[in-house]
Order: sequence, then structure tokens, then C-alpha cells
Amino acid sequence: MTTPHFFKAIAAVSIACSALAASLASHAQQFPSKPIRLVVPYSPGGLPDTVARIVSQRLSEGLGQAVVVENKPGGSGAVAAGMIAQAPADGYTLMMTDGPMLAITPLVMKKMSYDPVKDFTPVSLVGKAPLFLAVNASVKANTLDELIAQAKASPGSMNYGSSGLGSIHHLTAEAMNHALGIKVTHVPFKGSANSIPALVGEQVHMAFASPPSLMGFVKSGKVKLLAINSSKRSPLAPTVPTLSERIPGFDFAFNVAVLAKVGTPQAIVDRLSNEFAKVVKFPDVIQKLESAGVDPIGGSSEQLATALRSETKRVQDAGKAADLKVE
Repeated sequence: MTTPHFFKAIAAVSIACSALAASLASHAQQFPSKPIRLVVPYSPGGLPDTVARIVSQRLSEGLGQAVVVENKPGGSGAVAAGMIAQAPADGYTLMMTDGPMLAITPLVMKKMSYDPVKDFTPVSLVGKAPLFLAVNASVKANTLDELIAQAKASPGSMNYGSSGLGSIHHLTAEAMNHALGIKVTHVPFKGSANSIPALVGEQVHMAFASPPSLMGFVKSGKVKLLAINSSKRSPLAPTVPTLSERIPGFDFAFNVAVLAKVGTPQAIVDRLSNEFAKVVKFPDVIQKLESAGVDPIGGSSEQLATALRSETKRVQDAGKAADLKVE
């Protein structure tokens, strides 16, 4: 027989749950009550840093609080990621990063201070950033097909520069090599600040790089754009074909993502996600993002989670094909 005490206990639990829900809802409504830190795992000037600075002002206006961009480079993103993983789950410390950082770091680091899947909550898919395949002026090929034919005619005679072992530039090229059955030798550099001058100076034949780092050299005739690594053509160069037109399903444009500490209340995640979505729809923000080589999206937490799962599989498959070694 059910006793009155049982019903009293159930009622007490119900009241406690209702009180907790009301408390969380009230907390979310009051959010934010202080400045928000938007942590970038790279030095100033990189793409995630550029995007963070483009959106931060408009985000501050929408949230009614300052959004402070903080650069925390080091450890292939591990310094910033570890910082987020140890922060309170209250929505006041966020990370603006690229998807490959989450996918690549576990492939090259044996000991990590965070779990890229378990320690973070997706907040917003800000956009996607494609990379162009560029060749220097001395390369005779003027189209992707001509480049492929040249690489196949002399296996190993051509090379490409990247911003480092395990970078998205490196893995995109290795995925292309594998899919096309060609052999183009990898020459790693320390960042795009070194790989692009090497391309322009004809030390390497080709490189994958972001639009802003290439467009000036395209205009001066020092490099040629032959393809783009996204699934759709770029408005910055609509005549340049996608690699997916030659390799069905090929898409290595990377996600630009905002993450929070796991356990952040869903109401706060939703508030932040909605604000990011609003920000990337402002005409001035769209113009700035597109000029930086980012296709604005403003996707939800769920959209980001789906995009990151897909990206992680592609990137990690390419990492295994490139035989990345754990440090």
C-alpha cells in the first residue's frame, strides 16, 4: 500500500525540481550580468581571431555587456581549450575556434588537458571558411585538370607548402593527393605567414590558403587560383571550380565555431546562439566576414554539433592517411 509519506516525498521532489527550473530560468533571463570573455586559441591576426573581433562589437550591443576577445595561443589550441574546460559552466567564458583544432589535436598530442567531445557544449556555427588551391606564376598549369595532368606525368616532382604538420592546409592537400591518385610532396612551414611568401617566391609550387592572404598576389599575377576546397564556389572568385566538381563529396572548408563549457544551462546556450545568429546577419558584418573569406551561417547549437561530427571524421581520416604521429 502506498503511504501518505510517499506522496509527501513525491510532492517535495516535484517542488524542488520546479524551484530549480525556476531558478535556472531566472538566471538565464538575467544573463549576462557581466562582461563575456571570447577566447581565441591562436595569436592575433589569424582567422578565428579576425572573426571574433568582427562579431564582438555587435554581440556586445545585443547582449548589453562587453565581449572581450582574449588570445591564448599555445599547444595547438590546448592552452585555450584547457582554460575553457576549467572555467565555470556559466556562459561567461566562450571559445571561438576552427573545427580542425578539435579534430587534429587528439591525433598529434598524447597527453591533453581536455576532451574535445566531452568538455565542450556547441553554441553557434558562425560560418565556414574555404581555402583556395593556389600555384605560383612559374607553374605552367592554368586549370585544375592541367595541374593534375602535370602531377601525374612527373610523380613527386611538385611540392606544396602548408602552415605546419597537421594543419588544415596540410590535411586538405593530403586528402586531395589521395583522392586524385597524385604525389605532391609536403613542405611544412611555421604558419601561413611563412608558407605564402614561399609560394609567391616560387620556393614551393602550390599551397592551400585563405582568400585574404592570396588575393593581392592574384591581382599582381604572382599566383593563380585553380580550385577551392569547399562544396560550393566562392563569391570572391566565382569562376574558380571546387575540388568537389572533380572529387565528389570533397569538402574541407572548415567550421568557425563558438563553444562553451559543458554543463552550461541550455537557456544560456540558446540565448548566446540566437545572438550570434543575429549578429552574422547584419550587412556590415556579412561584408566583413566575406572579405575575410568566411561564409556567414549563424547556425544553432544543434547545427554546429552536426557540422563538427562530420568535419571531425573527414579531418581525422585525412590525418590517418597523412600518417600523423602523436607527439
